[in-house]
Amino acid sequence: MGFSLKFHCCLMSVMVLLPTLCYAQDYVKSRATYYGSPDCLGTPRGACGYGEFGRTVNDANVAGASYRLYKNGTGCGTCYKVRCTNPQLCTDNGVNIVVTDYGEGDNTDFILSPRAYSRMAQSDKAAELFAYGVVEVEYQRIPCRYSGYKMQFKVHEHSKYPNYLAIVILYQAGQTEILAADIWQADCKEWIGMRRAYGAVFDTTYPPSGAVTLRFQVQGSAGVYWVQASNVIPSDWKAGVAYESDIELE
Repeated sequence: MGFSLKFHCCLMSVMVLLPTLCYAQDYVKSRATYYGSPDCLGTPRGACGYGEFGRTVNDANVAGASYRLYKNGTGCGTCYKVRCTNPQLCTDNGVNIVVTDYGEGDNTDFILSPRAYSRMAQSDKAAELFAYGVVEVEYQRIPCRYSGYKMQFKVHEHSKYPNYLAIVILYQAGQTEILAADIWQADCKEWIGMRRAYGAVFDTTYPPSGAVTLRFQVQGSAGVYWVQASNVIPSDWKAGVAYESDIELE
């Protein structure tokens, strides 16, 4: 990722992630930088496989995370509050981000979108903050909140009906991680494990002929548990389409 950009378009955004006190954790000291973007948004080519969702979710307050936070894709969709520790340049509020990519360098834990990076700065200090390139930060894990959205299951663009199905879970709320995904095979009446192809993308070369029922293993404040999404993807599914469920993780 390159680190140069024009900063003037990056100053306004709407927060959709709200920290909840019962999830509060101590801040961790680290470093952060930013990547170049012509429109100050995220990248649709992030390692999580979110596509356009990864470019614009959370008003483009997104980031690539280090290996220890990316967790081979399990960290995709997790949320953090990140704040710069230079009081001459930055506010105490920081920025709430969604992990949509993998990236690290120069001992950083976050490579922020330009918009997210600028939100750490005081209103008239964004140019100076960008000039630093890499800054000392502190961060803490927070629950994700998506007002007006329930979990969606997107059929990845690389899917090939009817023989290859890849899915990506969008709007993963709460302080959660998706550990695994299974698909129900009605013919043999059993759950078949899906492969984590990369990032947040799970796939199978044996999709059922009817509507698709999934279950996914969640790790959150309640421990590790399975959540089932019955008939969440129609039998005539199409690549690139996201199907909404009634599921809202806490």
